[in-house]
Amino acid sequence: MRPNTPALFASDLRIQEARASAALPAAGAFDASPTELVCADMEFVLLYITYTRAGAGGAVTFKVEVSPRTADDATLEDWYQAGILAGGAVAAGSDTTSAIQREEVEYQATGAGAETFVYGPVELRSTVERLRIPCAESGAVGTPGTVQITAVFA
Repeated sequence: MRPNTPALFASDLRIQEARASAALPAAGAFDASPTELVCADMEFVLLYITYTRAGAGGAVTFKVEVSPRTADDATLEDWYQAGILAGGAVAAGSDTTSAIQREEVEYQATGAGAETFVYGPVELRSTVERLRIPCAESGAVGTPGTVQITAVFA
């Protein structure tokens, strides 16, 4: 936490529920209205995720979306999905082309019980005002599992 950060902010917003424990949407769709988390002045976030498959082959896919605007900024409702970069091959005397794409992350269940894992840290660098984590069943889409996500900011 940064110096001079109000104690109220640190105690009330450091740990937030990004997704209450609930079944994923049907047919492999992403959450229609993911929970928006306030994260202004935070440097990093760790996502503590619990996934319980509903059918064999169950998997959850999630994406990290951020906005540089506050919720009361009505000028633009913009969300940006985290990207992943693959560096191109470097050869002397030739420019290099690297590939960047939006990133979705999939977790494949290994058993029938609740499984817990941590994703991150995701770097925010105090430039992100809001964060959300849309989720979808990506394994057994006919039998959506349950997922819960707690976000811990620093």
